[in-house]
Amino acid sequence: MKKYFVLILGVALFACTRQSGFKIDVNLEGAEGKVVLEERKDGAWVGVDTADVVDGSAILEGEVEVPGAYYLSVLGQRAKALIFVENAKMSVSGKADSISFADVRGSVAHDEYAELSDKLKKISDEYMALYQQARTADAEGDTAKSAELMAQVEEMYESTNTLQEDFVKEHPASYVTPVILNNIQYGKEAAELEEMVTALDPKIQEVPSVVTLKEKIEKLKKVAVGQIAPDFTQNDPEGNPVKFSDVYSQNELTLLDFWASWCGPCRRENPNVVAVYDEFHDKGFTVFGVSLDRDKEAWLKGIEDDGLTWTQVSDLAYWNNEVAQAYAVSSIPHSILIGKDGTIIAKNKRGDELREAVQEYLAN
Repeated sequence: MKKYFVLILGVALFACTRQSGFKIDVNLEGAEGKVVLEERKDGAWVGVDTADVVDGSAILEGEVEVPGAYYLSVLGQRAKALIFVENAKMSVSGKADSISFADVRGSVAHDEYAELSDKLKKISDEYMALYQQARTADAEGDTAKSAELMAQVEEMYESTNTLQEDFVKEHPASYVTPVILNNIQYGKEAAELEEMVTALDPKIQEVPSVVTLKEKIEKLKKVAVGQIAPDFTQNDPEGNPVKFSDVYSQNELTLLDFWASWCGPCRRENPNVVAVYDEFHDKGFTVFGVSLDRDKEAWLKGIEDDGLTWTQVSDLAYWNNEVAQAYAVSSIPHSILIGKDGTIIAKNKRGDELREAVQEYLAN
């Protein structure tokens, strides 16, 4: 009987001390109204909890399935603080007008994130200062000094990517890792991403964003160099359906170019694409544009303003463009060189690299 009593007492103590959800004490100087805790899902803000602010203080409560990134804000204000929430007693303190700098306590995951974030910010502050010096030097006509400083800026910027990649490799069981992995995935091919995901702890591989990344990896495998480009049909500006294979099969080399009128880097690259097209079109090179626009008039104006005389298609679905989804496009400009038989030759060649790649391929 005594043994049973001890066992029951132990269970009772565990039940009294176990944190079944999160409780966040929020103290924001100058805050009024309500505070909101949200998460980002499928490109939309989803509310998790809301609490009234009394004398700058509020309490947010709930339960998360796994620790992850959430966003805290004062209702009606645009500024948000990224915090890692886990089922624990947490606190957030700071000022409402600078909420992104709020101090977060009680979350192991947030401590890991804050440590990495501080390192990244230090590097960012340094290369932004160098960038301003480079601009000043360029304005003063010292192009040599400007170029030297910009080289340092690029090197330091790349070091931030390396720092994040190292974090992913060194913290395979951290709930911060899925967020960092999502930040650095852009531009990476299937093999590199798969290697990083495979090395993660099994519990992290089940986090929704990592599951989504696994799905992207499978898509990337289908559009890797050496694979046959997935065929598709979309409408041109006049509403006529155009089958991609009908175009690439009639040319020695085709550049499948994902772009949009609202994309600054795309518009800056367009003159180079036009130049390469003009130089090699008579030799069997063409371009096939897929726009991620959602405003038809803006799309048409972009085509006209940039002198894009090749075939253009779009479903005006923005990032949900069906072709972009099939090709796992997560950033633009994004381009793929495709041979006459549909084989993917190369990806994301820009500037002089594009001209050299086209020239070399057509010379063989």
